[in-house]
Amino acid sequence: MKREEAFTLVEMLIVLLIISILILLIVPNIAKRSSNIHAQGCDAQVELVQSQVVAYELDHKEKPGNLQTLLSKNYIEEKHLKCGDGKTIKMRANGEIYYE
Repeated sequence: MKREEAFTLVEMLIVLLIISILILLIVPNIAKRSSNIHAQGCDAQVELVQSQVVAYELDHKEKPGNLQTLLSKNYIEEKHLKCGDGKTIKMRANGEIYYE
């Protein structure tokens, strides 16, 4: 009787176990990085809007009263008022931009 070369059930189970462990280690790191990317993206968007506040101030010799002023004068677009993760960009009375 000729024996064929093949993987045994035990060898297959060991390979599947190793792959499962690797997946368990990798997936949480990907989720953490995704949330970190959203936070960094929102920080960059805040800096963009803050720079437009400065541009408005240079052009008009006063700070804008609110973000709607920047929208109406085409310094920013509507899409700049929300971050990718759904947080809203707002402006304090002193012209400082932040998100919440």
